[in-house]
Amino acid sequence: MAADVPHRTAPLRVTDRPGDASPFALGLLLRRAHWRAAAVMEEALRPLGIELRHFAVLIVLVDRGATVQRDLVAATGSDKAGIMRVVDDLERRGLAVRKTVPGDRRVRAVEITHQGLELFDAAHVAAEPLAERLVAELRSGEPEQLTDLLTRFAYPADGDA
Repeated sequence: MAADVPHRTAPLRVTDRPGDASPFALGLLLRRAHWRAAAVMEEALRPLGIELRHFAVLIVLVDRGATVQRDLVAATGSDKAGIMRVVDDLERRGLAVRKTVPGDRRVRAVEITHQGLELFDAAHVAAEPLAERLVAELRSGEPEQLTDLLTRFAYPADGDA
């Protein structure tokens, strides 16, 4: 009787094990890689007294200059309340200041301070040896290849993010 019943294969169940062939595998692998990279970068930032969420805002401010808070939300993938807390922290530390935007007294732009720029530069110095450790298992040329592939993945040519 059992021979009359068609054999059904078990549905593909997603895991995050290396070699997983599920359609979720790439996303899970990227998430795991992000966690590992974030942990290493947090280690570099800890002695400087900031967290990765603070540094993410500083990156935007260095790149764009003074930026309104709603644009910081979009640029960092945070939410409004989270950005408010981060900017409050940065202001308390003297790393950023809020300034009024000409023409709209209700809107505030956040600007990095000289002290914030110094910390930004110090973070890069502190992160260098840790970043090297992060890619230590890769062969010659592979860190650059990985960066190229991830850049094309994150910023597709057609602009479809």
